[in-house]
Amino acid sequence: MDPRRKGWYAYGWASHVFPTLVTTVFMSRYLTKVTENAVGKDGRVHVLGIPIAPGSLFVFVVSACTVLLVVLMPVVGSIADRSGRKRDLMLGFGWIGAAMCVAMLGVTRTAWQLGAALYALAFVAFSCSLVVFYSMLPDLSSHDERDHVSSVGWAISYLGGGVLLAVAFVASTVLHDDAMLARLALCASGVWWAVFSLVPLRLLPARSNVVAPPDGGSIVAAGFRQAAGTLRELRGYPVTLGFLIAFLVYNDGIQTVTTVSAQYGDKELHLSDTTLLLGILLVQFVAYVGAIWLGGLADRWGAKRVILGSLLVWLAAIGFAYVLPARAPLQFYALATLIAVVLGGSQALSRSVFSRLIPTGSEARYFGFYEISDAGTSWLGPLLFGIAYQNTGSYRTALVTLVVFFVLGFLLLVRVPIRRGITAAGNRTPARV
Repeated sequence: MDPRRKGWYAYGWASHVFPTLVTTVFMSRYLTKVTENAVGKDGRVHVLGIPIAPGSLFVFVVSACTVLLVVLMPVVGSIADRSGRKRDLMLGFGWIGAAMCVAMLGVTRTAWQLGAALYALAFVAFSCSLVVFYSMLPDLSSHDERDHVSSVGWAISYLGGGVLLAVAFVASTVLHDDAMLARLALCASGVWWAVFSLVPLRLLPARSNVVAPPDGGSIVAAGFRQAAGTLRELRGYPVTLGFLIAFLVYNDGIQTVTTVSAQYGDKELHLSDTTLLLGILLVQFVAYVGAIWLGGLADRWGAKRVILGSLLVWLAAIGFAYVLPARAPLQFYALATLIAVVLGGSQALSRSVFSRLIPTGSEARYFGFYEISDAGTSWLGPLLFGIAYQNTGSYRTALVTLVVFFVLGFLLLVRVPIRRGITAAGNRTPARV
């Protein structure tokens, strides 16, 4: 195997602990608990004069960060293309995120402000690193093997998150202080992320091809100008833009489900920490198999058909979650398995399809716009979920708001002529799309 591909896979293994352990398992619940300790379950914290319920704070932090990333990530992509230092940018942002996770060890009983700030910084850094990470996919695979490489990358990423989560699960059986367990797991995630990032540092080349060299001015200023130019350029690729819009919609639903799943299981289903950890651990390993399986289905049926099928499964999963009774661990595990089968594959295939719809040499700046939705979550889903919960006090009612993302995303994707878009971008069309 090409050592560069090994290095690329290794960064997925290293960084996926952030969405798995930090976002999904621990911080969503721990930040809620810390905030409740400060103001009470029915109290309100005030951010910029806005009263926020403890149960809504986490998703509102995510939404606020993603609004910032709408501007920041396309600029990061443009800088990566212009500088050619993709590896260093990816790892630099990654180590910043890892450092923020290590610092979460200091988020004690009522320090909700510190917890929110550290998570926000880590989330932004992780998102920016993924812009560059995704942009490397076309450099490491031909058009015919793009679906396979992307699917294997997602599968290995889930294994990385799963291994550290398994360690946390074992720790939960001997450490009965939930707050300390959360803090240690958050810190360990940062250490894992930083240490395994040394592998891509060794295997990935320091520089990639520079398509648009700096024009003598600030590379950051040039990045802003080029990001604006990319947005205008997208109008000349209507199929690419159409796919991007469809992806932004349905992936908003996917990411919101994964972000709030532990919170939903804790607060609405009243499941124990052990049950939640075991369920999410199950997801990581089933998702490995699911990503490989859906990648194989794409080779046979085409990526678009497989993505559309996966969205129907996501709708079924939301319906299952809505009627799921409280304190029913076996049914929760069945739901986790259903989600895991399509989780990695739907995202991996979306990434590979988009990589075919963009002009060669502009991968990072185009993936900057793509990653606006794929960076752990986007803003509208968590915002609607948080508003629905804050006004109804019911996580089940809040969950219903996510149906619209999968239905609308499905309808939008059906109308996207993928084959025509690949040709328009100047790329070779594989046998099945």
